[in-house]
Amino acid sequence: MAQSTITARVDEKDKVNFDAFCSNVGLNTSTAINLFVKAVLRENRIPFEITQAVDPFFSESNLAYVKKSVQELREGKGTAHELIEVEDE
Repeated sequence: MAQSTITARVDEKDKVNFDAFCSNVGLNTSTAINLFVKAVLRENRIPFEITQAVDPFFSESNLAYVKKSVQELREGKGTAHELIEVEDE
């Protein structure tokens, strides 16, 4: 079977850590990448779940708290404050 080369750019520290991991489990980087390619082709999908972390600001409990606070302000039970912006140092 003819071989071909895939070139990918990764963060330098990630490459060092990946190479070390591969070595620790008895693989070289090329073999590990080939395992990934074969898994993608066999399963016809990325062989692991890719998700986006949920922003805790939008949790049910936080949204309920914000809605309650807004309602209290509308009923005159709270105090609205000016936004104070702090410059990054």
